[in-house]
Amino acid sequence: MADIKSAYEIAMEKAKNIETATPEERMKWKFVPKGEELAGKYMKDDINLLAELNKYNDVERKYVVQGVAAILIRNIDLPKNDTVKKSNRKAMDGIKLIKKDKAGVENVFSKIRYVFNHYTEQGEQQKKQAYEQVKAQFAIKLQQAVQQQMGTNARMNIDIERHPQFQEEWRKMLTRLDAQYIQHLNEYKHELQALS
Repeated sequence: MADIKSAYEIAMEKAKNIETATPEERMKWKFVPKGEELAGKYMKDDINLLAELNKYNDVERKYVVQGVAAILIRNIDLPKNDTVKKSNRKAMDGIKLIKKDKAGVENVFSKIRYVFNHYTEQGEQQKKQAYEQVKAQFAIKLQQAVQQQMGTNARMNIDIERHPQFQEEWRKMLTRLDAQYIQHLNEYKHELQALS
């Protein structure tokens, strides 16, 4: 219990760190959040990202770009619907604008597009097959439970797809199916972050 710190102790440690911070760390603390804020505006509104970045000098801009890049990369997600697809396009367009290594960015984007295409094409097929499999397995379990409670000849007509336990099983299956895509996508997002 001695390792639990009070809010005061945490604040004092942060204050001590601020006093010993290098000028570079202070610049980072000041301008990375400005970049994050700028990226948020870019994703919501239709602002000119390059014009906004040009308002900063070269030193400041380095940190602002870090903040912008972090938010834009974080906004890339599996294309589950049209809204996410639109958001992905906008985030990727913004990344193309701010990153200097255009060839590297395009290389990573081609990998990301491959994941997206596989997710929307084969992934849909996998989901349909998995859905029918989960539904069939759940129907068998449910019928067995009914027969145990009411006798071997008992039959019930239950809308399996609306059953809360079925929906929970299906959500778990979707999470497992998406996990493989998310793992690849996260690897590519880390590659993007590392590019200049």
